[in-house]
Amino acid sequence: MIRQTLSRLGLLLGMCYMMVGTSTAADNRTTLEANQILEQRCMVCHGCYDAPCQLKLEAHIGLTRGASKDRVYNSTRLRAGNLTRLFDDGLTQAQWRKKGFYSVLDKDNPEQGVMHRMLSLKEANPLPPKGSLPQGFDFSLYRDQQCPKQSEFGAFEKDYPLWGMPYGFPGLNPDEHKTMLSWIEQGAAPLLEAPLSSSVQTAVAQWEKFLNGESNKQKLMSRYLYEHLFLATLYFENDDNPVWFRMVRSYTGPGRNIGLIATRRPYDDPRTAGFYYRLQRMPVTVLNKRHMPYLLNKTRMNLYTELFLTPEYSVRKLPGYSPDIASNPFKSFVQIPVKSRYKFLLEEAQFSIMNFIKGSVCRGQIALNVIEERFWVMFLDPEMLDPELDAQFLAKESDNLRLPSAMTTSLVDMFTWKKYARSQQRYKEAKALYIKEELVNNTRTFDYSSIWDGSGSNANAALTIFRHFDTASVVKGFVGDTPKTAWVISYSLLERIHYLLVAGYDVYGAASHQLESRLYMDFLRMEGEFNFLIYMPPATRVALRDHWYRDARSASKETFFGDSGLVDRPSDVVYTTDDPKREFFNTLREKIYGAKADNFNYRLSGSTAMIAAFEKLESNVGTHNGFMPGVSFVNVIGAGRDEAYTIIANTGYSNIAQLFKEEKRLLPEENSLTVVQGFIGAYPNYFFQVNEKQIALFASDIAALASPADYAKLKEHYGVHRNAPWFWRVSDKFHQMLKEQDPVNAGLLDLNRYQSH
Repeated sequence: MIRQTLSRLGLLLGMCYMMVGTSTAADNRTTLEANQILEQRCMVCHGCYDAPCQLKLEAHIGLTRGASKDRVYNSTRLRAGNLTRLFDDGLTQAQWRKKGFYSVLDKDNPEQGVMHRMLSLKEANPLPPKGSLPQGFDFSLYRDQQCPKQSEFGAFEKDYPLWGMPYGFPGLNPDEHKTMLSWIEQGAAPLLEAPLSSSVQTAVAQWEKFLNGESNKQKLMSRYLYEHLFLATLYFENDDNPVWFRMVRSYTGPGRNIGLIATRRPYDDPRTAGFYYRLQRMPVTVLNKRHMPYLLNKTRMNLYTELFLTPEYSVRKLPGYSPDIASNPFKSFVQIPVKSRYKFLLEEAQFSIMNFIKGSVCRGQIALNVIEERFWVMFLDPEMLDPELDAQFLAKESDNLRLPSAMTTSLVDMFTWKKYARSQQRYKEAKALYIKEELVNNTRTFDYSSIWDGSGSNANAALTIFRHFDTASVVKGFVGDTPKTAWVISYSLLERIHYLLVAGYDVYGAASHQLESRLYMDFLRMEGEFNFLIYMPPATRVALRDHWYRDARSASKETFFGDSGLVDRPSDVVYTTDDPKREFFNTLREKIYGAKADNFNYRLSGSTAMIAAFEKLESNVGTHNGFMPGVSFVNVIGAGRDEAYTIIANTGYSNIAQLFKEEKRLLPEENSLTVVQGFIGAYPNYFFQVNEKQIALFASDIAALASPADYAKLKEHYGVHRNAPWFWRVSDKFHQMLKEQDPVNAGLLDLNRYQSH
């Protein structure tokens, strides 16, 4: 039966809603079951900006909006694209039709609708249950998409008979298929939202009152919060099934229907003198790749009061929304103490970083090839800053810290890149002089005490970032062995990352805007690396930098190092071994709260054989690891054991300082694997199922990979092919495990990047 085949995730989500009151009990049951199927079989591919044909199914309004032949991701457009954000840029079907969207449902003749016919096409032409998929399937990210309208479907099914839905996966089982068709034929009714509990209603009212205070101080605080939380998935009750909200700007105040102000960027002019910050309920199924939960409670409100309202400062005049002011946080928020801003960002540092990992970049090879495959992040301690000096410095250097304009509309604007480079050079020189003065005056030292330790209770102080080619993940703690690179992030660096890749990044922007953003991010990466190298002994600094930038242009090597005067300065850290980088991190693992990342450590719960096998995988660095997918989920089964692990492939590069020709900088002999307990990554590339007794053989088989044929054999022995009859059973199982691992942070995985046979 269907309820036995769907995961508990779908059941729990489904039970959060009430059925349509005028429907029969049978109709209600069909609606509930159909939406569970929609989640587990359809939303796993149709979500985010890269949903095929822009058919976003995580909310019912996405289904009724329909599909489009236009692409969101278009690396060739010379001007900014048409905005099609689901909840922002169209509120009615008529508005979406004007934007080129067409229906996938047929109200008058349901069996002729695109969705109905896609499901029927799959049932009539199932995939072979064994062997390779038939020729013709294209699973590449930039494949030519076929987005047939209803009038075009006859030609489509003739040309692509195997392309029914789910595309390239097994079809629905008979019960699921019957349920879906019945639901569509009954009108594809939505699940109505359950009414908000009294406690959530009270919380919404309290927060909207807090965010809409009368004083300039309160208004500036709320503007700062909005520009940093606009992508957050807000919730109020810390339970397994919270109700999700987002912060928006509205023409209408609390207690009235939201009159949404939808601007391209959160810092754009709202074009009205009076507006309000509101909390809008989001009727969505959570997608892991976009989900960034952020708890609003009394403790959080007290923290905001302490950071932004209690300190003695005045806001004589609110900043305007002219682009040169609004896009530069060092100008627009200069009146808020630096320490307050920095502590706000650090309180949820993983969230702060996750915004550029999970924000607009659902498909971000160009945006993400600016970072290493795996590196660690730590932060300067806010208590070590002199806020008056830093505030003055940042205000003085605000023009040099300006970011590429989100208004870039043509390739001609790329000539302004040289201006940014010169500005960055001036900032680098000013920063070096500033640091020298602080060192001379003994107001700063670069030893362990200058690294934020999480204040003894905050696990956001140590982070690990993984790049999975064109996606990425950020988790708390130092995961894996000592990495190749690391960043030490200061307030100004963290703020610039946010305004470059989150607040100011436009996924619909022209190619020039996106290219400028990528090029500017080079400077930010190198600044983070430079901040880390200051802690190393002088000789080690140069050696590490040269290793990171092998075969790179000299300009990349000299940025921040050249003429800084800090290259030869002795380290304030006293080292006792001949491996200072490892010693530095081993010490910080003990000093920083949560740095050990025990929740991801398979050594704490695995069997002896499993630990030995996984350690072998991690220690065997070399070309064989290049055959492994970027992200593999492994289900280890044994006597009393049914667990999930993630194997992450880390690709070796000579440097990441160049935008193009990435394949020419590959160093296969440096390819490595990281193994963790549980799940890391929203886009699994492959599923494996391994009996605990075979785990050592599994590791040996990976170490012996020498050709695509070897990898094909590995998948035959342990893999779950995308056309395997049991594929959906394994997918559902992993979703349930993910939900059990972390109910609040869990969401539906994206299967668009799942490997073909």
